[in-house]
Amino acid sequence: MSLSQLQPHYGFTKMPFGRALAPQMLHRHTSHAEAVARISWCISERALGVVTGEVGAGKTVAIRAALAGLDASRHTTIYLGNPAVGGRGLYSGIVTALGGVPRFHKAALIPQTTEMLAAEEHERGRTVVLVLDEAHLLGIEQLEELRLLTSADMDSHSPFACLLVGQPTLRRRIKLGTFAALDQRIALRYTMTGMSEPETKSYLTHHLKLAGRSDTLFSDDAVALIHQVSRGIPRAVNNLAVQALVAAFATNKTIVDESSARTAVTEVTTE
Repeated sequence: MSLSQLQPHYGFTKMPFGRALAPQMLHRHTSHAEAVARISWCISERALGVVTGEVGAGKTVAIRAALAGLDASRHTTIYLGNPAVGGRGLYSGIVTALGGVPRFHKAALIPQTTEMLAAEEHERGRTVVLVLDEAHLLGIEQLEELRLLTSADMDSHSPFACLLVGQPTLRRRIKLGTFAALDQRIALRYTMTGMSEPETKSYLTHHLKLAGRSDTLFSDDAVALIHQVSRGIPRAVNNLAVQALVAAFATNKTIVDESSARTAVTEVTTE
């Protein structure tokens, strides 16, 4: 069967649990709302922040929501989604994003990067927000680059905010003695956790409402099982909810009951 058959069966105006939601349509459960508030504070302070969480916990979604709330005329966002870019990678990425041509020798590239960051503030009145996603993949070289970049002027005044976003191993890596200087500069540490069971229920209701169904579509037993297996991690909830809708459709049910949810669990956990 194709997923397109689900839409007429359930009377959806669009398929629920998709990723491409506008920031104002996101479900603001506690962990998400706290992450957005803390990220926004970190940016306003031009500080160094570390946001961690399991795969699918909503880290990138929270970053996107916080960035959407910024005044675009006063901020320049540099998003680097692939940190495994070699020794000069971090500096080159920043210089290129700011419209420059990276100097060939690293000894010249470092001052070029700091100069361009400072110029963005002093000449254009803009704060640079540097986001390093998948930051648990940063190598020793890149973490050292970051330490040099943040120690250049950050004790007195920082021309930019920096957010490291990654899986829980990121925090453990930075705690290693080698990076003590970087660790000491971190002003924000936030770990995104899963939703509570009432939040999972509210999350499902919210997404179904966006798809045109404001009545009850998932039974309480189905919600409880989805929450238990997903541990409230949004992406896992999405995957289980879609499979549960498929299972209920396949048995011609109009409500997703516990047996449909159990079928979904089997489908997802044996993939």
